Parts: sequence; C-alpha cells; structure tokens
Amino acid sequence: MLGSHGQRGNAKVGWAKVGVWTARHLVLLDPTVHVCRRLAAWSGSGLTCLERCSLALVLVVGLSPQISGAANYEDIASQAGLRVPVTFGNATESNYILETTGTGAAIFDFDRDGDSDIFVVNGTTFPLAQAGKSPPLMLYVNDGRGRFTESALEMGLAARGWGQGACVGDFDNDGWDDLAVTYFGSNVLYRNQKGRFVDSSGGLGQAADSRRWGAGCAFLDYDQDGLLDLFVSNYVDFDPENTPKPGSSGACEWKGIPVMCGPRGLPRASNQLYRNLGDARFEDVSETAGILEAGGRYGLGVVAADFDIDGDIDIYVACDMTPSLLYRNNADGTFTDIASEAGVAYSADGQLQAGMGVAVADYDGNGFLDIAKTNFSGDLPSLYNNEDGVFFEDLAFEAGLGAHQLLGWGALFIDADEDGLPDLMLANGHVYPEVDAADIGETYRQPTLLFRNLGTGTFQDVSDTAGPALQVPRPARGLASGDLDGDGHPEVVIVNVNQPPALLKNVPDGTNALVLKLVGVESNRSAIGARVEVSVGGRRLTQAVVGGGSYYSQSDLALHFGLGQANRVEAVRVTWPRGLRQEWTHLDANKRYVLTEGSAEPESTPLIRHQEEGSRPALAR
Repeated sequence: MLGSHGQRGNAKVGWAKVGVWTARHLVLLDPTVHVCRRLAAWSGSGLTCLERCSLALVLVVGLSPQISGAANYEDIASQAGLRVPVTFGNATESNYILETTGTGAAIFDFDRDGDSDIFVVNGTTFPLAQAGKSPPLMLYVNDGRGRFTESALEMGLAARGWGQGACVGDFDNDGWDDLAVTYFGSNVLYRNQKGRFVDSSGGLGQAADSRRWGAGCAFLDYDQDGLLDLFVSNYVDFDPENTPKPGSSGACEWKGIPVMCGPRGLPRASNQLYRNLGDARFEDVSETAGILEAGGRYGLGVVAADFDIDGDIDIYVACDMTPSLLYRNNADGTFTDIASEAGVAYSADGQLQAGMGVAVADYDGNGFLDIAKTNFSGDLPSLYNNEDGVFFEDLAFEAGLGAHQLLGWGALFIDADEDGLPDLMLANGHVYPEVDAADIGETYRQPTLLFRNLGTGTFQDVSDTAGPALQVPRPARGLASGDLDGDGHPEVVIVNVNQPPALLKNVPDGTNALVLKLVGVESNRSAIGARVEVSVGGRRLTQAVVGGGSYYSQSDLALHFGLGQANRVEAVRVTWPRGLRQEWTHLDANKRYVLTEGSAEPESTPLIRHQEEGSRPALAR
C-alpha cells in the first residue's frame, strides 16, 4: 500500500516516449484528447497530435451519446436499517498493517424470497480479539419493503475475527447461493442449506497457519466440470510478534509521519486454488495448477472472467507493490501468469503500483472485457483496455481518470445513467488514519467518485453532480452493487472502516433497463463464466457473469443492462460456461428475465419503475 513506485518492468508500456507528457496532461483538462489517438486514420495525415486533438474537440459532440437519465445518488442506509458500524482496527492510529485493510460486502438473495440481501464482513481490534470479544459478521435480511434486519447469528454465520473479503457462488448446485469469507487465519466456507448457513470450512482442508492472510476471493469453474472451484488471494505472511513498529525505519514512515510497516519488507504470500471435488470437499491444487509458479505477491482484489473469449475462465489479481497477476487458463487444468506480456502487471510507464480493487466490463464496446484497478494515493487508477484478448493498454490518462488520484479501494462498472455504457465508480479512503492530524494535504475520509462513460473511450467526472451521497467523504473499502428493491436500478453498498455501511440509491429518470438472471444446468448453477450479448438499437452490449471483483466484494450475479429510451431489445445471446449458445429475441424492456440453460422460454417479472408515486419501489428516496 505504500505510495512510492518500484522498478520499471512492464513489457508493454503502450506510449511512445515523444509527446507523452503533453498528451497525458491535456487529458486532465479535457478527456476528448483520447479521441485523437483512437482516430487511427488521421495518423498519416501530417497533423500533429495537438492538431488532431483540436479536431477531436469539434467532433466529440457528435460522437458522444445523448444523456438518458442523470445519476442522482442518496445514502439511505440509516432509514433502511444498516446502522451497525464495521469494526476494524484502531480508528485514530494503526500499529500494524492488519488494522488497515478493512472488509468487503456481498449482495445476494440467500433465502430465495425474491429480494436480494446484504452481507458485510466484520473485523475486530487487537484488544477485542485478545479478549475473545470480536463482533459477529453482518447479514442484513431484506424484508421486501425497504427495511433490513441484521440476522447473521440467527442464520448460522458465527465466525469472528479479522474478517476480510467475501464471494458468492452455488458450489453444490442445489439452487441456494453459498458464501466464502476470507480471514487472517483460516478462511471460512459457508454452505447454504435452504436459507441457513452451515460451516463447511473443514472441506477446504486448510493446513494450520497462524500467519495466513486470506484477502480477495472468487468462485469459478476453471476445469469446466460444472462445479464451482474457489480461488483465494493472500496478502502477507503476517506475524505481529515479528513485525517492526511504526517509525522504526524508512519503510515505516510516509511523508514524515510514523506509520505502520508494510507491505514492503514483510514476507510475500502465495495465492491458493481449491478444486471442488463435490460433497462440499475441496482439494488445494495451487501447485499442480501453476498458481505458485509466479512466486509470492501482496495479493488483494480478485476477479474471475474470460478475458480472451476462449471459453475458459481466467483470474486477475490486483497486487500491492508487486506485479499484478493475470492467470491465463490453459484449458488443461493449469494456469500461466501472462500479466507482464499482456500489459496488466504494471502502470502505463512500467512502474509498480499499489493495486487494491478491480472491476471488469467492456467499456468501449469491442466485445472484450477491460480491467479497471484502484491504486494508492498520488497515483491514478489503471484502465487496461483489452485490445484483442491478448494485449491490454493502460489508457487511464487518455480516458480522463487522472484528475483526483485518491487512495482507491472498491471499484465498480455500473451503468448509472442507463445509457447502455458502463460508468465507473471508485470508493476511496486513506490507509493511514494518522494523516488527519498531520498538515500534509491528505485526509483519511475521501469522496466516492463517479466517471460517466462518454462512449468515445473517455470518461467524464460527474462526482459533483451525481447526488449528495457522493459529496460525503468516507473511510471506504469494499464496494458492491445489486438491485435491492426490484426497480432495476442497482443499489450500491460501500463498506466503511469503523462506521456503518453506506447504501446508495439512484433513480435516473425516463430510462429503461433489462435485468438478466442466468441459471446453469450443465454449467455451474451460478452461471459464473457466462457471456451475454444484448443487441439493441444497432448496438451490441456485452457483459459477463464474473466471480469476485471490486475490493474484497461480490456484486449480485444478475446482470443489469441500461437501454436508454429503447422499449425492447432485438436479441439476447448467451454463451454458457460449458459452451452451449442460446438466443432469445424481442424481449421487452423493464423486466427481469430468468434465463435457464437449455430452456427456450424465459421467466419474466416486471421491474417496478415508471409507476405512480404511491407505487414507487420500497427503497425509493
């Protein structure tokens, strides 16, 4: 998490050395600079980059899509019942890195009542842990009328300690979503038995290791046997008894402030892959599957998705001050880290970054999933544009993401204005609470950012105009989204350190949407790894059902497609994880469809939107 960079090492930097500074810094003033680089036909015209950019400024009005419905987020957490603070470390100073990482969240309908619920990982403090008084996890049960009741213990979620991340998937294919929670110590696997959770952690066969620090996690079916496997990133092999104290060396200071030590100077950890054997039993195949060949890392956020569209799900890990990882699935039970060759291990300039969270989406409409990654204070987010499934280019500067350079954690691609283009939301908060007492121009609580996708390969910062919830600085960490009230507008949960979570409600006016819930039959029931293409108004919108994502979090597995003013989509095409391809045509907007693998007829229910005031959704503002 340290803000200084390491040595150069990226095999694919992307920019030529001539003119780099001018083009990159112009984009801070106007992101349309990126358009001139995308108009390849102009490259031989004799025009300079600046002249091409001037023409781009004239053309961008015609290239940008019409605004459908402006985002307007309000925080409704308190009135909805999300009032329990997340406990995590000392609120004013941190003696150990373990006190700083915070936790994640998951949105899923654990009880199958039709209303998605909210799970929030809880942590502890050193005094509470030593006294055996660590607080419980949090499961906010949705009553379908806009209120949530915390019921973790009643539902069997009894683990306590230094909780970290969460991921969701139906690993036993019984129709009830299961839950994995990572911890410093031993990770916990909960099997959902008709709305009650049973601790099935013994099935992971975890060896006793008091230094293990489970971080991000993701369910995925890497071997295409129809059973969800589990990947866990590990952060640091952490031993508090042998960790230096704040200020004890240069690695334990930041801008002249004594701070906790790490991760640099602490032992790196190795990631783990567990193969599902059935009957809630898993086998650690990290070595035989090639996961360990990349060596130790400081791994944090994880996402599992098919980046090269070869039908096999890959894994990306955002790493802190070590090269990030892209495990390519070799389709033979093994993986190879190709992050350096692909261009996603380092910054655009080949520098190490303190990667935290990760989000994926096809933001530019070329059919390939791109990667956004949050980084440390003083650095901008990464935006790895997936060119062809093989090579990526970090276009964060060119896309207009360089203005703030806050300390980012959770990341979401979310179509906030429902124009069919995935926008980017970033949750921020400093890692050092000590900065509030120092006069260095930094704050512990930081605003959440929203960047609107302009459809030109660039984004516009709309944080100041997207509602009051984005004006509130927070000590944010995890970030997850999902439709909690059936109106088709995904809500957003932000996990805050030593504060209650935030629950952001957004209702863009006059827009239409489509929500697709996929159910696998031959494939894993959660359909993780499925690819969906929606044809509407001459455009192709591509999404995927992914495992994990953001920072330590799992968004709802249902897919939300903003349609703008379109009342119907021409076609929905699904490529299921095990290869079956299906198409549904002429689906009406403003409905939630359940698409089942192998079934020709979708189930549908109307979304609760565009109604009279008396029948507004339960979570309406």
